[in-house]
Order: sequence, then C-alpha cells, then structure tokens
Amino acid sequence: MSIKFQKVSYVYSQGSPLEKKGLDNVSFELKDNSFTAIIGHTGSGKSTLMQHFNALLKPTSGQIEIAGSLITPETTDKHLKKLRRHVSLVFQFPETQLFENTVLDDIAFGPKNFGYDSEKAKASAQMWLDRVGLPKDIANRSPFELSGGQMRRVAIAGVLAYEPEILCLDEPGVGLDPRARAKMMQLFFEYQKAGHTIILVTHNMDDVAEYADDVLVMEKGRLIKHDVPQKIFNDRSWLKEHYLDEPRASLFASQLTNYTFTDLPLTKKELIAGIKYNLRK
Repeated sequence: MSIKFQKVSYVYSQGSPLEKKGLDNVSFELKDNSFTAIIGHTGSGKSTLMQHFNALLKPTSGQIEIAGSLITPETTDKHLKKLRRHVSLVFQFPETQLFENTVLDDIAFGPKNFGYDSEKAKASAQMWLDRVGLPKDIANRSPFELSGGQMRRVAIAGVLAYEPEILCLDEPGVGLDPRARAKMMQLFFEYQKAGHTIILVTHNMDDVAEYADDVLVMEKGRLIKHDVPQKIFNDRSWLKEHYLDEPRASLFASQLTNYTFTDLPLTKKELIAGIKYNLRK
C-alpha cells in the first residue's frame, strides 16, 4: 500500500503569538518498497514532515494514508500503536533513547513491546546485534559503557529488531566516521531490498545519489520538487537557484574538459564508467 499525503499542513503553537507554519499544503505519493530521500536546508520542514509518517505530529489540515491507517487532525492516540508497529522513526541521535540495563535487553524491548514472546525477542535482538556490526560479547554490557558509534548502532538495531515495514531515518549518519556511516547506509539499502520502505532525511547528496530512487525537496515548509535523483541533479541551474548541493561525482564530471557523458554521473561508479568510455573513444 502506497503512502499518500493529501494537502497536509502543520502549524506549530497554533493560536499563540509563537504560531509558525511547519508544513504548507504538502501532497505526494510514495511507492511501496521505495527508498525516498528528503532534502532541503535547515528549517525547510524535513524533520516536521518526517514526524508525520508515524503520527508523532498530526496534520493541522489534510490527511495521510500510510500502512493501512488514515491520519487526520481528528486522529487520537488510542490506535496509534498499530501504526507504529509498521512505521518506525529513527531520530538524528537515536542513542539518547537507550534506557535498559544491557545491550540485548535494549534491542529486545521493541519486539517485546509489539507482541514478540521473550524467546523470539531475544533471538531477533541477537540477530540484529550482529547485522549492525556489533560483537556478541557486548550483549550483556550496559549500553552506556559503549562508544558513541556503538550506542547508535544498538539504538538502530532496537528499531530494526521488530522489522517495521516502513523505516524513517532522520540524519542517521550524523556523528559517525565515514566508514561507519557507509556500513550503516548499506544496511538500510539491504533492508529496503529485502522488501521494506526507507524514508531518509539527509544533507548528504552522495547518499541520495547512491541509494535513493525517489527524492522530495522541501523549502520553507513546502514541497518544491518530487522526482528521481537523475532528474533532480541534472538541473544544475535549478539546484543553484535553490542553494542545493550536488553529488561529488557530478560536480567532478562538470569540471572535466573534453569529456562527454550520456547521462550526468551521480555516483563514483558511474563517473569511472563514463571516464573509461571517453578514453576508449
């Protein structure tokens, strides 16, 4: 079932002197099992939009259809547990959500909360401990004894352990070194290929080019473009007009003289292939 936003607006502190519009008449549809990137400058509405996917914020007007649920301004919290079983949000610093005594207990908490028995929850926690690249010997340690990067991977494993259909990620790579971030992005990519939907808020255009098959561009609370990465990044004058970066590969390609590319290369792999093609001509 696709995800549909229909004329969704959201107003912070409505009716007060601090009233501010966070989303303004946003409409789009996302396909199942897609990898969607949400990009835009700080304050553009990316995180506000993200928090609507699992109803942490509910629209001031408009409606959202997601994972068999309909979210409107009248939606109450009573039936949201079912929605959040299928749609999970990983915050920018998920390690702040850790609270259990051991790593394994923290990872197993989500599955238990959504109906797994203790044995199944433990098995899932052990599997995802390994999948996020953490050694088995930390399972019984306190998560607060770990490094910052390890704590983040524990928190992400805790979300993946109950395998939500839709995984929403708000800048998950912030604070990670390049190798750890690349491994984490590859994990999310594999999760999508296994039949899940990924929605990623990011400032990293290389990640958008490498992993996303769909892009939402936000500006001042409005959706200003919705397209595939190739079409978004091909329009270099539009990117410049909206002060958006482009992937390093396309930027490098644009600076090459006497080289022609059938399609603008967006990734390192595409850039190398394009250069090799030009050298053979």
